[in-house]
Amino acid sequence: MNANLIEAAKALPLPERIHLAEALWESIADEGHEPAITPAQAEELEQRLAEHRRNPQTGIPWEQVKTELDHKYGRST
Repeated sequence: MNANLIEAAKALPLPERIHLAEALWESIADEGHEPAITPAQAEELEQRLAEHRRNPQTGIPWEQVKTELDHKYGRST
């Protein structure tokens, strides 16, 4: 890995570093990389899915959650 590239990225203002990290992660996901989940994460997902199946009306759409988090933490979408 190019050390100059890393240092240049570290020198960016925090919002730009966050944007860069998000863009890099999106590019990794776009290439189909799916990191493995831990057994604890799998169990949590199973519990949440079971709860959703019992009470589907209690779910909140992702876009609503994202909008609320962006608003709460001062990020624009």
